Amino acid sequence: MDWAYLFEISLTGIASGGLYALAALAFVMVYKATRVVNIAIGEMLMAGGYLFFTFAAMWAMPLWLAIPAAILACGLLGAVIERTMIRPLLGEPPISVFMVTVGLGSVLVGLVEMIWTADQRRLPEFMPSEPIMVGEAFLAPKVFWGAVVAAVFIASVLLVFRFWRGGVALRATASDQAAAYSVGINVPRVFSLAWVVSSMLAALSGIIVGSIGGISSSMGVFGLSVLVVVIVGGLDSVLGALVGGVLIGLVEALAGAYLGGEYKLLATFVVLVVILMARPYGLFGTHEIERL
Repeated sequence: MDWAYLFEISLTGIASGGLYALAALAFVMVYKATRVVNIAIGEMLMAGGYLFFTFAAMWAMPLWLAIPAAILACGLLGAVIERTMIRPLLGEPPISVFMVTVGLGSVLVGLVEMIWTADQRRLPEFMPSEPIMVGEAFLAPKVFWGAVVAAVFIASVLLVFRFWRGGVALRATASDQAAAYSVGINVPRVFSLAWVVSSMLAALSGIIVGSIGGISSSMGVFGLSVLVVVIVGGLDSVLGALVGGVLIGLVEALAGAYLGGEYKLLATFVVLVVILMARPYGLFGTHEIERL
């Protein structure tokens, strides 16, 4: 076995897993606070990529301004979605909210194709292009720097929500909504906060993914892998999102290298089935016990 090649493939998989982890964190944040399964997470990534394309390429804004502008605009989009589509369904059966997010994904794809057409587009270059060498292993510079940015933002979000008052309120709401109400926490506002932060993380992830492979109206397919990540890690587990992202990234890289690119998706779903058979709530998901 060529151990140097295996090491190189593993590094690529771990770096790609960092991008999965960032998008999975966006998913988990909404589910943990609101119990909404946002099936449109891939389309939210796509929206972030196209907003960045609009600001940087079409409006010729400087990159240092276009990136935060796209992230903030996507956060505003998340607030609008929560206020107009999700909040009116509070207390309704979970399948109703789930179907709304399915419809939301289709609406976002339709808007993208109406405004920007379905053609694939390249984002302006904003990451270093010098080759990255780890020993004798080569790592694509965009994948490496994308993983670095993802790791920095994941750590920043976790620290902010660990010590910031709004983060404490979100964690309290995620633990017990009724108890959060009883101590004076504005739970609907926490719901909005979760959607805004989730949308901003999704936008950042979309910008990074788009800078690596370009953007198109089919970017939502990336969300399928993100869903696998969060189910493997546990729908309500932040740690599960991080571990699941790295695990699925590694599985995809190894399957693509040794079995062929057409087997990457198959390999991830095999891992998903095996893990769910052993742990139905995911690796770190909360095991809910209902007493009759």
